[in-house]
Amino acid sequence: MTISDPRQLLGDFLRAHRERLPPPAKASSRRRTPGWRREELADAAGVSATWITWLEQGREVSASPATLARLASALGLSPAERASLFELADRRDPAAPKNPPPDLPPSILALPSLMSVPAYLLDHLWTARAWNEGAAALFPGWLEEDADTNLLRFVFLSPAARRLIVDWRQRSARLAAEFRADYSRRHRDPALQDLVERLCADSPDFERLWRDQDVLHREGGDRDFDHPKLGRHRYRQTTLAPTSHPDCKLVCLAPVQGRRGSVAETALPASCQPSTPSGYQYTLL
Repeated sequence: MTISDPRQLLGDFLRAHRERLPPPAKASSRRRTPGWRREELADAAGVSATWITWLEQGREVSASPATLARLASALGLSPAERASLFELADRRDPAAPKNPPPDLPPSILALPSLMSVPAYLLDHLWTARAWNEGAAALFPGWLEEDADTNLLRFVFLSPAARRLIVDWRQRSARLAAEFRADYSRRHRDPALQDLVERLCADSPDFERLWRDQDVLHREGGDRDFDHPKLGRHRYRQTTLAPTSHPDCKLVCLAPVQGRRGSVAETALPASCQPSTPSGYQYTLL
């Protein structure tokens, strides 16, 4: 058994949080070990001490969501700690919201406007919720106030996307595989299920790619566009995820200087750095 074994990681997590609990009020003042004893945690969570022991030892023990919820309550876990407990146990928290809040805060929606290169913000359904003027100019027919701004529907259903994206077949296949990675993490979301069902019904290309079951992590890199007015241009794409809203994606497209085919020296040039106050955090995707 290695340190990466999820059962052992779960056991270590439980043991650490059990041992950091203050002794119960009725406990004897003479205690050789810190925190709660396994028997005390078992009593508070309504399970057996043997079950707690086996769980901490990394044995193959089944833990239902309801039991994990009682365990999280007995341990006094914070929301972040509770989320980690369920992730390590590979279970869904019954108290977790089924759908994300519909509205994003102004600070998140303002992110594209802080970029000096084309940038747009996707929500968990891959619908563009905000964009700047550069992105609107680069994606006519998609990033418009009265248009359907879902990226997947634009790529797979709009003839304009096939003309705009130079290597459409390769890019659309990768897009579907990247979306499946997000979908797998939230496959119970009814809105995501509805989006996939509609795309499969409306786009034979998407239905074929979805049936292939390919999964890829999102990567940056060069993107070629054949704009109807501006001609062919190359951009270096970088995707950022705000730590406060990790299901959102801030996509930046920095122009690659020089002839087509040249490579920018950096993945995210200084011109694409956010001018937000210090302390705002992003996660590179």
